Amino acid sequence: QTIKLEVEDLIATLTLNRPDRLNAITTAMPGEIRAAVEAANADDRVHVIVVRGAGKAFCAGYDLKEFAEGDRTNVYTQPMPWDPTLDYKSMKKNTEDFMSLWRSYKPTIARVHGYAVAGGSDIATCCDFIVMEDKARIGYMPVRVWGSPSPAMWVYRLGAMRAKRLMLTGDLLDGKTAVEWGLATDCAPAAKLDAAVNRLAERMAGVPKNQLMMLKLVINQAIDAMG
Repeated sequence: QTIKLEVEDLIATLTLNRPDRLNAITTAMPGEIRAAVEAANADDRVHVIVVRGAGKAFCAGYDLKEFAEGDRTNVYTQPMPWDPTLDYKSMKKNTEDFMSLWRSYKPTIARVHGYAVAGGSDIATCCDFIVMEDKARIGYMPVRVWGSPSPAMWVYRLGAMRAKRLMLTGDLLDGKTAVEWGLATDCAPAAKLDAAVNRLAERMAGVPKNQLMMLKLVINQAIDAMG
């Protein structure tokens, strides 16, 4: 419903495909991301996975028309008093689905243009690499009102001080600053973004799949040991 998956020249492209809603996250999308990642991992043609958004943005976060405005029967919202365990169960499932990008045996690259904000930043930060349009914005603005990024990847990617800088302000980073801070591996103007993504993807695609997998596992197990 929400994803396209295409394979060409050793690279799988996973496209968030709700351009009319800036690829905002629906109930179906997290599970469909996981299914696409699993399909790409099972495909012997694929060495690298690129995640991108159709239309004007990577992902604008959760679709509040579904999760708030359209929630007439308290499927996602709750009457008071709030039970955090119910919220935890649904968000935990989504987090595990997004983390399939991190746990993928094949390296994952987020190609970020426009916005990767709120839940959209969760998807991007679960990828191994982020390549951004220079004018794109990434961050988690809802922290100014409610909630937190459920995958909690910011501290691992930026360190405690810079993670606090973003989480306690809700500020957004542009592509250039994201590279300077070590969040993004590269940035480029919109017209050159695909070329920057392809450079990285093709460089890794030339490495045998088993070598990519074992190297990624070596690094991820160190992060896993940190919690």
